Amino acid sequence: MELLPSAHADTFARDHLPPPHAWPELVFQLPELAYPDRLNCAAELLDATVTRFGPDRPAFRTAAGEVWTYGELRRRVDRIARVLTEDLGVVPGNRVLLRGPTGPWLAACWLAVVKAGAVAVTVLAQQRAQELATVCAMARVQFALCHASALADLRRAGVPGLRITPYGGTDPGDLLHLAAEHREGRDDPFPAVPTSADDVALIAFTSGTTGRPKGCMHFHRDVLAVADTFSRQVLRPRPDDLFAGSPPLGFTFGLGGLVVFPLRAGACALLLEQAGPRQLLPALAEHRVTVLFTAPTAYKAMLGELDGHDLSALRRCVSAGENLPADTWRAWHERTGLRIINGIGATELLHIFISAADEDIRPGTTGRVVPGWQARVVDPDGRPVADNEPGLLAVRGPVGCRYLADPRQGEYVRDGWNLTGDTYVRDPEGYFRYVARADDMIISAGYNIAGPEVEEALLRHPDVLEAAVVGRPDERRGQVVVAYAVTREGSAVSEDALRAFMKDELAPHKCPRTFVFLPALPRTATGKVQRFRLRDLE
Repeated sequence: MELLPSAHADTFARDHLPPPHAWPELVFQLPELAYPDRLNCAAELLDATVTRFGPDRPAFRTAAGEVWTYGELRRRVDRIARVLTEDLGVVPGNRVLLRGPTGPWLAACWLAVVKAGAVAVTVLAQQRAQELATVCAMARVQFALCHASALADLRRAGVPGLRITPYGGTDPGDLLHLAAEHREGRDDPFPAVPTSADDVALIAFTSGTTGRPKGCMHFHRDVLAVADTFSRQVLRPRPDDLFAGSPPLGFTFGLGGLVVFPLRAGACALLLEQAGPRQLLPALAEHRVTVLFTAPTAYKAMLGELDGHDLSALRRCVSAGENLPADTWRAWHERTGLRIINGIGATELLHIFISAADEDIRPGTTGRVVPGWQARVVDPDGRPVADNEPGLLAVRGPVGCRYLADPRQGEYVRDGWNLTGDTYVRDPEGYFRYVARADDMIISAGYNIAGPEVEEALLRHPDVLEAAVVGRPDERRGQVVVAYAVTREGSAVSEDALRAFMKDELAPHKCPRTFVFLPALPRTATGKVQRFRLRDLE
């Protein structure tokens, strides 16, 4: 595939794309995906939206009641872009690390970096020094915009040559002070760098469920493509919507759901620094949130806290990050009347590519292929399997996996398809049902046992809050099923009681041989269970 002429002066990102023959086939089926050769996604999300809807609409809100209009957001983004280019010396193609709590200033920094033609590398505020050092080394990061409250670990990372500019503090060199200096006589709009549609706009790092992270490089057109497929075709937001959710902006689920999708629709986002289940519910009620993005575990946790919270404004609930159990879907629907929009996405593909909404939803399935995407279920050799037969999920569409100088590209992309690492079943009506992560399949005495099926059964016990199931090596059976459980505070449930419960829920060969009680499951900063750590224990 021949790339368009780049606007990047620093060509590191393009130079470290996988070779074209290792890319997946890209598919642009919808007319909305016919983007021009010159495209800056930040300008499209912000400047073009102001042109369509005017500058006075609210763009971002905070829990404290602060409101940024689109006009104010654009002025602040443009000032930050001027600081980047005029004061700090950032040139198109430089990588800029972004680190801080979810809030309007972090979103504005992301937009400014991309508008200035640089490459945004957004990391999680919870990541520690060694993790940050790894990311900076892999992406050869030269600049960082970091919230004053999150500076310590970044400084401790000791990244050679990294220029760190704090924001949100009192330092005279604070980004916001520098930006304020651009008000006097230089408050004219910052012209977006005319990047190519296939210039890299961001490098998103996988969240570490399997060990060393992978850098996923995404183009300017990719950012708009996920908005013009899943958001436009399935979620269908309205300009008067107020989005909110728990995923941080360093997680592509959060970047899409809390920045890209609302801005593309001319809507508003409530950006919460604290967004656990107990903080979400009062915020949803107080601010009259209409669109919610969070994980299955949060929906389950909120079920027990719903009383006293008015969710009557809520009209859309999106779940991704992990499989959504059918029981959680049904319980949420029974309590709220709302149908959770389940979905599967991947950092490699930026956002959701299989989903369903409204009457198209079937609880217990992920949904159908999002318009603009293609998916099938294949065997280990890449051959399609029959409907109702399990196999590996293969996907292609307008966005594809392009790892940053990583030999694992050849594992993820085969024969032009992205292999997500999930085992799925497709039914004759085109619904895809999640079985397990491919490496979470447990083979015991010749039986294939899907860990998530055992987890769902265990979660039906009233005293079990969280569960994760892995295989333990066994001489006679190859593997045996081991369940790790987090129980309710004060619960006295025993291993024997859980064993008896599971025998009524599942066939004997699927029942765990051992139950291990933990105070918490090991999770990534984005909330995904790190089953590889549990397998290491075994």
